[in-house]
Amino acid sequence: MPRPLRVLFFDIDDTVYSTSEFSHAARQNAVRAMIKAGLQISEDDLQRELDEVIQEFGSNYEHHLDKLVQRLPASACANVLPIIAVAAGMVAYHQTKFRQFAPYEDAIAVLGQLRERGLRLGIITAGVAIKQAEKIVRLGLHQIVEAANIYITDLIGIAKTNPKIYLRACKEAGAEPGACLYVGDNPTVDVEVPSRIGMRTALSRRSGKYASVELRVPPDHIIHNFWDMLEIIEKEYEIIRHER
Repeated sequence: MPRPLRVLFFDIDDTVYSTSEFSHAARQNAVRAMIKAGLQISEDDLQRELDEVIQEFGSNYEHHLDKLVQRLPASACANVLPIIAVAAGMVAYHQTKFRQFAPYEDAIAVLGQLRERGLRLGIITAGVAIKQAEKIVRLGLHQIVEAANIYITDLIGIAKTNPKIYLRACKEAGAEPGACLYVGDNPTVDVEVPSRIGMRTALSRRSGKYASVELRVPPDHIIHNFWDMLEIIEKEYEIIRHER
């Protein structure tokens, strides 16, 4: 018998779009722009230093390029004001965002189809509130997901390592955890944690830093794109329509 499905919750990063590919391109363009602006250092060395900054301060830190320039020897900035180099990198990063930041086409197509069939959609994502909100808008997800079903850890004060965030999302959507499915790319917070409360889980093995991580808790489903997700839902679930 098909299992009832009331809500499909999903992550954003490396699930609806390729965070890893975008970040690599944007940071590479930033490094090249800083060198073009006058920094005296090889691209490989500057990229390596930037990678260290990100590793030390975290990907959500807002002053990576400032810290990067501070770490360089004085000779690297002999021909450019450090703040100009930083500005050049920031402009290149944001230009990359305007040109290349886009969702997987199949993700938007499938999510739109499921919404039309009456399935309620929700987002549960970790990160700095304004950054995650910007991603939601750039990806067009605010047009297909109700505001009440968007959960950003920074906004609600609960991390994805805590099952309370999943319990809250299910409860506020008016659904039992067993009638909710969560799609994400991280085997720990997107599979192990929601599984503890009885949510169904689908692990995306499409791309990203977790694509080859060993599984400690098996997800209910493994997908490589959203067409896989649609096929699974059609075969194994009965969508319980949500009347808007």
